[in-house]
Amino acid sequence: MSQESNPNTDVERVDRQSLDVAEQKRQELLRLFPEVRREGGKIDIDRLKLTLGEAVDVGKERYGLNWPGKAECFRTIQTPSTATLRPMREESVNFDTTENLIIEGDNLEVLKLLQKAYLGKVKMIYIDPPYNTGNDFIYPDNYTESLQTYLEYTGQVDAEGKKFSTNTEADGRFHSKWLNMMYPRLFLARNLLRDDGAIFVSVDDNEIASLRLLLDEVLGRENFIAAVIWEKVFGPKNTARHFSDDHDYVIVYAKNAERWRPILLPRSDAATARYENIDNDSRGPWSSSDLTARNYYSEGTYEVTSPQGKKFRPSLGTYWRVKQSRFTELDQDNRIWWGTDGGSMPRLKRFLSEVKEGVVPQTLWRHAEVGHTQESKKELVEAVSFESTDNVIDSVKPTRLVRRMLQIATNPTTADIVLDFFGGTGTTGHAVLKQNTEDGGNRRFVLVQLPEPLAVAESKLKTIADVTRARVRNAGVRLTERQSGELEMSAPTDVGFRALTLSESNLLAWDDNASTTNELERQLSLHVHHLRDGRTDDDLLFEILLKEGFPPTTRSETVDVDTQRAQSLEEGALIICLSRTLDLAAIRAIADRGPQRVVCLDEGFAGNDQLKANAAQIFKTKGIVFRTV
Repeated sequence: MSQESNPNTDVERVDRQSLDVAEQKRQELLRLFPEVRREGGKIDIDRLKLTLGEAVDVGKERYGLNWPGKAECFRTIQTPSTATLRPMREESVNFDTTENLIIEGDNLEVLKLLQKAYLGKVKMIYIDPPYNTGNDFIYPDNYTESLQTYLEYTGQVDAEGKKFSTNTEADGRFHSKWLNMMYPRLFLARNLLRDDGAIFVSVDDNEIASLRLLLDEVLGRENFIAAVIWEKVFGPKNTARHFSDDHDYVIVYAKNAERWRPILLPRSDAATARYENIDNDSRGPWSSSDLTARNYYSEGTYEVTSPQGKKFRPSLGTYWRVKQSRFTELDQDNRIWWGTDGGSMPRLKRFLSEVKEGVVPQTLWRHAEVGHTQESKKELVEAVSFESTDNVIDSVKPTRLVRRMLQIATNPTTADIVLDFFGGTGTTGHAVLKQNTEDGGNRRFVLVQLPEPLAVAESKLKTIADVTRARVRNAGVRLTERQSGELEMSAPTDVGFRALTLSESNLLAWDDNASTTNELERQLSLHVHHLRDGRTDDDLLFEILLKEGFPPTTRSETVDVDTQRAQSLEEGALIICLSRTLDLAAIRAIADRGPQRVVCLDEGFAGNDQLKANAAQIFKTKGIVFRTV
């Protein structure tokens, strides 16, 4: 938290920037290894290497992923954002009660803004980023001015030539641009994952090799979990020149593979049907498995004799899975199956009552289980009434695919947060609502989508972000109608969402380049009147929430403080008073409520430094952190 102070009162100011990720990591290193501190709080890298028992010759070539622009990516990551998220109540559903978010904006800038509020809180991330097949994604040309580029792109400020542009195979830095787009976003997203969280990334053959190396660097190779093959079509493409392209991938990494474990999938009827009780064993249904394997050990080729007197050894190159003494014990316990005639190759009986309650996820996901591309397009068309077929996006994923990830990586009862910062048409939000309705869960979603123009502008839908909101809104209506007919449901699913949009700060910034007398006078006036024209108290409330580290879903309650009004959040832990006419009675009334933190407008003190100093003293006496904006 910034310690910027008012020169007259020593009152802390609300930090207007997003979390400084680089500084946070430096401070953590200095806390763990104080011996590496240099003058000015810098880190002595060579001493840190010695502390860790590592000697690296920087002149040697090392294995890793490098590309033009990687250094710029780090500068981008380390540049905090001064932007904000403004509420869009008219675009929202159940704004005052929902725990879900749909954010319109550049996901790089939004990820920076979410760092304080969601640091280490997200249970699962799923993203379906552009596959980089040529001319299929837009990215900011100027990474160091991503907010300004975004504002120009969306027409919020006059353009000066900086635009989002497409990436084509004719570009000599085709793959580098994709990496430049992905790296900072993945880096920032990692910070948001819980220690027991995981990320799922859809990709095809174009960038799977780059993505694996990228995720190895960001999350650590040791945290790789699986490369899932998704069978995306239900029939071969006979028009293919070489091979029919029938699959995509879902790459899975954990934040910490030692702490993350997949939730077992429900056992299907077909899987259960494989267990039978052919010999009327009192232990119930069972299935049999091979008793041989290719793992060599010296005692693994012994001879066994069946009840009919036939003798068996493992085939050449294979070995019994158990030692002879253990085989004898299993046979005596009727756990060896010799076939109905008693003279077949022995197999091990596995009883249904003794196996795990669920099924371990496999790396091959068939379309019959998790959906296919035609199903996903059908879902989109059913959820969104497009006026033009040109706007039906081909690259959407089926909700069943995302629901499989939700089943594996989230718990229905612990309010897990699911993040998708390439929100697209809202498949992830739709899937979360469906899965919550199915298992009574209370998962929450955060979707981020750039307002990329649709191929053809429609009366209500102009951008993909409009499609995102429309799809989730309509899906919620249908699920609510269905749920209302199911009397067994104890509580309705949260099918709402708060719609927010990325924008420049509500607070006018000091211009260090002001030089003329008039410019300086205008800057000095910001000491009191520093709010941007046209912004509401609602806008300012949400900016303060973000900058103070509270999620944008935080509920607020209007309370009376003497003759003024204020917002009480987190059961009174934070009080935000946006009154422009503060007085000592209101300050005392706020302090008497016993909050942990209080934020007021500088404008509320109307330049009365004595009043501000008294307020600071009152709050300090009661151990309350006091800040102003």
